[in-house]
Amino acid sequence: MAFNNPPVPWREVERIASGRAPLTGDGNDSPAWSRKREGYAGPPPDLVDRRGPDDAGAEVRVPYAELHCHSNFSFLDGASFPEDLVEEAARLGLDAIVLTDHDGMYGAQRFAGAARELGVRTGYGTELTLGATEPQNGVTDPAGEHLLVIARGLEGYCRLCRTISLGQLAGEKGAPRYDIDQVVDDLRGHVQVLTGCRKGAVRRALVEENAAAAAREAARLVDRFGRDNVAVELIDRGLPLDSTRNDVLAGIAAELGVATVASGNSHYARSGDGRFAAALAAIRARRSLEEMEAWLPPVGLAFLRDGQEMAELFAAYPGAVQRAALLGVECAFDLALVAPELPPFPCPPGHTEASYLRELTWAGAARRYGSAEAAPKAYAQLAHELDVIEGLGFPGYFLIVWDIVRFCREANILCQGRGSAANSAVCFALGITAVDAVRWNLLFERFLSPERDGYPDIDVDIESDRREEAIQYVYETHGRLNAAQVANVITYRAPSAIRDAALALGHAPGERDAFAKMVDRWGGVAATAGQPDHGIPGVVLSLARRLEDSPRHLGIHSGGMVLSRTPVSEVVPVERARMAGRSILQWDKDDVAEAGLVKIDLLGLGMLSALHYMIDLVAAHHGETIELGQLDLADPAVYDMLCAADAIGVFQVESRAQLGTLPRLRPREFYDLVVEVALIRPGPIQGGSVHPYLRRRRGDETWTSEHPLLVEPLKRTYGVPLFQEQVLQLAVSVASFSAGEADRLRRAMGSKRSSAKMERLRERFFAGAAGNGITGELAERIFEQIRAFSGYGFPVLSPNRHLSDCGVAGSVTRS
Repeated sequence: MAFNNPPVPWREVERIASGRAPLTGDGNDSPAWSRKREGYAGPPPDLVDRRGPDDAGAEVRVPYAELHCHSNFSFLDGASFPEDLVEEAARLGLDAIVLTDHDGMYGAQRFAGAARELGVRTGYGTELTLGATEPQNGVTDPAGEHLLVIARGLEGYCRLCRTISLGQLAGEKGAPRYDIDQVVDDLRGHVQVLTGCRKGAVRRALVEENAAAAAREAARLVDRFGRDNVAVELIDRGLPLDSTRNDVLAGIAAELGVATVASGNSHYARSGDGRFAAALAAIRARRSLEEMEAWLPPVGLAFLRDGQEMAELFAAYPGAVQRAALLGVECAFDLALVAPELPPFPCPPGHTEASYLRELTWAGAARRYGSAEAAPKAYAQLAHELDVIEGLGFPGYFLIVWDIVRFCREANILCQGRGSAANSAVCFALGITAVDAVRWNLLFERFLSPERDGYPDIDVDIESDRREEAIQYVYETHGRLNAAQVANVITYRAPSAIRDAALALGHAPGERDAFAKMVDRWGGVAATAGQPDHGIPGVVLSLARRLEDSPRHLGIHSGGMVLSRTPVSEVVPVERARMAGRSILQWDKDDVAEAGLVKIDLLGLGMLSALHYMIDLVAAHHGETIELGQLDLADPAVYDMLCAADAIGVFQVESRAQLGTLPRLRPREFYDLVVEVALIRPGPIQGGSVHPYLRRRRGDETWTSEHPLLVEPLKRTYGVPLFQEQVLQLAVSVASFSAGEADRLRRAMGSKRSSAKMERLRERFFAGAAGNGITGELAERIFEQIRAFSGYGFPVLSPNRHLSDCGVAGSVTRS
């Protein structure tokens, strides 16, 4: 459970679980928000029903498609989100819209998601920057020449992604280096090339030299990509020489026998966004608007237009608007990517991935559990899990994670699995996790079930000081084009938005810093504007509000790595990161998940480094080598220390709230620590559930269940729901769900866009509950409990992933 709670306040969850009547008011617990982005949120109200009035055909629609369009994923160049561009295209009735951000496909997945919802045809291209000598930011007019290419179908898209990846990896961060001959070899016949904007070779030659030079550049494009794959782009931004230059370009097109197409070279969705786009240009150049005046267009006309307006604007060039529509429809396709499989695992001779996984699992079981006769329950569980893993075709996934863990252990790097993988006895036998799922009766289907859609989630914690070695091992093993880290899209937050807005508006560095320090960091720019005496000029706040949440640049995800059998660079481009030796995808974790790419999280954990140092110190000073997995988690001395709140420096239980709770909870066994860590979280604290739990544990208060079938799922937490497993157990106990059905219910409730699935599972729940004699109001109330709690689900295993660290820290400290 993160510190950003779902919309249902925990106080309401606790009330529902306790069976109390609702209170009026919000209980001083406002709905919180989450950073997770779950696809396109849906059309705005004006696009929910796009049926126009029945005017008997009086209105004539002019066909048009925008072939050259930048979103704000052209980082500080475009001014609108990809979704906003699609929505405006729907309002204008465009036949298609093509996203052509600089040197990447950063916004492609978001663009495609909105287009599916709204029924808009979309194409995908890019402006390749040729001859870039330095990163684009910090200069008024970045160096380099643009080559505008649009993918023709999915094959063209894959080739274009590969071309971008090769150029990005060959250059430095922010300055890709393309080999034009290789670009032509890879893309000819699979892309449509436009002559582009003022930085395209043709227009640049026309402006800087003459018409003959422009004709030579256009002829060079035709020679390289083929006459049928090149079109001359006509752009009119209302500048004095636009029509003159368009006349020359139209003449060149006629001489070469290539088509002309009209284009808006759009950098924002609506006509009122021009001033914001100018401010972005100033921020990119790290100058004020006044200093940028000579480089900015006199009027903001780079917005999307409908076919009628474009036809009037390009009336002197018959057919240019209609040809743009035809070309847009021809190049449009649904970006339904087929995610590549994982790389094959190199097994010993005579083994398949499945047989090798079985061999490793049985060998690990012998070490962990002993013989099959001594631990029949464990071996039965292992056999069941292996059957499920093989049936789903996932043995290679487990072997890849096992190999990473094996490398860490052989290199003396502390690591352990975390998250729902601790529900798996196979992961325990392989040494991926340190939690015995059999001993603690953890539900395997919470981790993996036959009904699961996609790979399970195995995250690995690695000591932070040496995690880079593990990351580089993955790169070396699978290759730079088949392995890459997930990007983290760095967006503007209130302080950075206000600081950059003040920069664009000409405020001195000292003023910018002072403004940024006045920000309400929780409420953002809007909350700051509502505070009295903040001292920030209104125009700065207005611009900062537009900047807030816009993408600024890419960072590196905390640990996510994507692996693929075929180059992942053909699904999404790969580029260099600022950190030496790192390369990242151009998508964040939400885009990666939506595309179905397999992600493994290799997370750096400082406590594991601290433990490693302590282990080394104990060995150096006491001559004793400590094995983490062999420590006694029932050591009374450790629990005595914790009960006395002597826990400074003990991971997970050293906060003030934890130190205040430990003497009252008085943990005496491992499970008590699991509850302790889960209990001191924002939800239970805000909802007032901490004190009822402590009173019931001490015997000062009695909890009575509304029905006998509720006792088993909630008895260990005295009726205070704390863990996701309890949601699953309620569904199994009350409605006779199978483990797989229960997990589907949990996931459906946790999704914002699963109403159809939710309704089917709701009917199944009530039918199952009725079969157990639970109907009417009681069944409704239990289902409401499950629904309310689902967003707060804190896996019982989540505290487990570090509680062995707590025991180790205590043991090492006391020795």
